[in-house]
Amino acid sequence: MRRSSALAALGGALVAGRAPARAQSLQVMRIATLPFDAGSELFYAVDMGFFAKAGIDAKLETQQSGPAVAAAVTSGALDAGFSNVVSIAAAYKRGLPFVFIAPGAVYESAAPSTVLMVRSDSPIRTGRDMNDKILGVNGLKNIAQYAPAYWIDRNGGDSSTVKFVEIPAAEDYAAIDARRVDACNVAEPQITEMKSIARILGKPYDALGEGWMIAGYFTTRAWVDQHPDLYRRFVAVMRETARWANRNQSKSADILAKYTRLDPSLIRSGNRARFGEAGVTPGMLQSSIDLAARYKLFEASFPAAELIYQPRKS
Repeated sequence: MRRSSALAALGGALVAGRAPARAQSLQVMRIATLPFDAGSELFYAVDMGFFAKAGIDAKLETQQSGPAVAAAVTSGALDAGFSNVVSIAAAYKRGLPFVFIAPGAVYESAAPSTVLMVRSDSPIRTGRDMNDKILGVNGLKNIAQYAPAYWIDRNGGDSSTVKFVEIPAAEDYAAIDARRVDACNVAEPQITEMKSIARILGKPYDALGEGWMIAGYFTTRAWVDQHPDLYRRFVAVMRETARWANRNQSKSADILAKYTRLDPSLIRSGNRARFGEAGVTPGMLQSSIDLAARYKLFEASFPAAELIYQPRKS
């Protein structure tokens, strides 16, 4: 089975991790992530026993897009989830009380884990060449759309002429191969797989600078207020996991392969995600919020601190 086909089969499925001892004494936390490298920390935290050590019985689920995760958190089907900053900012502006509680992957231009790709034989070379073309993204009206739009506009093109279509990450390969799209915004580990038929056109995330948060872990303010101890333990687990993952990429490749049924050698050969090892700061979010406002997702930008959980003052 090809990598992307196996990945697609996991969408929405519960992910079974290492069974912790005395599971009945652990506190259940329902969490969802996306099945690619940037969203892999939860897999590591389960497999390395970090959740169990913290007294958390993590029930993990995979989804194919950040908005799907946000909908599940809103409905109460999940306690927390993983999503990009733009999607959460848009939900917040619609009145949903989402807050980030821990960072996920952070961007490094020297080792980008998301790039814009076209077929190897494509005539597209610049942003101008993308005019009137079809661009596949893993979610509409989020960072996966707006960063490529900004890249196109900064490189001689007009993103308003581009047709953006939503494609699950697992289907990028097939969409490019069948010429259903002219380009895709692709994340690892799909980038490595795609190199057999495609080439990198650009690094659209460079436009936002260095060290900004590609995506992170969020919940509602009410959930944190009702579960302050569980919140603190979750944050501690994610910090421990980030430190471990950033220093153990060979081991983490094996774990990611197990949970996504991907070839570990292909995972190792690509740029691996780097994870934030401290708390979420406004500087990690502001450029994404400003970009979304630039493309009129909401009326005006706002201070990133509003998206970060802070205990209410008594």
